[in-house]
Amino acid sequence: MSVAENQATAERGGARAVAVLSSIGRFLVIAVTTYLGLLAVTFFIGRVIPIDPVLAVLGDRAPANVVERTRREMGLDLPLIEQFYIYVKNALNGDFGTSVLTTNPVMTDIRRAFPATIELATLGTLIGALIGVPLGVLAAVRRGSLIDQIVRIIGLIGYSVPIFWLGLLALVLFYARLQWVAFPGRLNVVYEYTFTPITGFYLLDAALQGQWDVFRDAFRHIILPASLLGYFSLAYISRMTRSFMLNELSQEYIVAARAKGLSERRIIWGHALRNAAVPMVTVIALSYAGLLEGSVLTETVFSWPGIGLYITNSLQNADMNAVLGGTIVIGSVFIAINLLSDLLYRVLDPRTKTR
Repeated sequence: MSVAENQATAERGGARAVAVLSSIGRFLVIAVTTYLGLLAVTFFIGRVIPIDPVLAVLGDRAPANVVERTRREMGLDLPLIEQFYIYVKNALNGDFGTSVLTTNPVMTDIRRAFPATIELATLGTLIGALIGVPLGVLAAVRRGSLIDQIVRIIGLIGYSVPIFWLGLLALVLFYARLQWVAFPGRLNVVYEYTFTPITGFYLLDAALQGQWDVFRDAFRHIILPASLLGYFSLAYISRMTRSFMLNELSQEYIVAARAKGLSERRIIWGHALRNAAVPMVTVIALSYAGLLEGSVLTETVFSWPGIGLYITNSLQNADMNAVLGGTIVIGSVFIAINLLSDLLYRVLDPRTKTR
């Protein structure tokens, strides 16, 4: 290899390294900026709502001198910019204050409640993806047919029907009438004193400990709310899968594949769906993040002890430390999943490597 070729190779390698470092830098800037924006929004929401955090802690009948001392101890007498600095520093350290409702550190309550939400949203996303993707593919392949119309109607209902109303109907039918599922909650009270969670994910913990009776009971509790969340995830995923597949099926490489005599099954599942799967990573990730942050009504209807129910109960009791702490955690998870899906998209799609 000549000197000129070595120099050209080195220049190309240096350009790729610069491009990678630039991409990582942009990624970090977006993540930090978005997180600081989330903290700023929650901070100012906590300051403009008509709830005095001092009175929420001490009560309305606390002496004036105690109120003033507590206000100074909480730093509420400082300028807003200093309060925001302290707020950001505490949030980065995982300190969201103490819950008025439970008297525990907010982060302790969140660690206890969040696994329940993750377990529910994960199962819901699996149901939505495993059913929604094949339905979307089928609707795209049979475009304009009765099957396509049925899939589109299923998606429309999923977008239109309020989840709390559908949840109440499901409880009346599957629990009260048919008794196919367990009552609202996460576990039967019989097992609460005999079952010791390890990770906080009851299905996984019961399987690891070989307590299959607990596993069955936990499954009977989770299957109905997870199916409802899965249905709403299915509505979004099937619609986007149909759109991506219609775009792929109209590409020239599909025409070329048919001209070569490839089977329709291989064209659809081996070529079109493979290329459509790249943007579907983002769709499924965003659907998962949406279930994590949007399961408040589902958890309320089914008395599911997740972070959504925790925030709802805290809001009803004016426990703003818990409300804002839960909001920050959910927002942080949403930001992380969004950025991770964007990163996976760049890794999986070779076209982005040339940009």
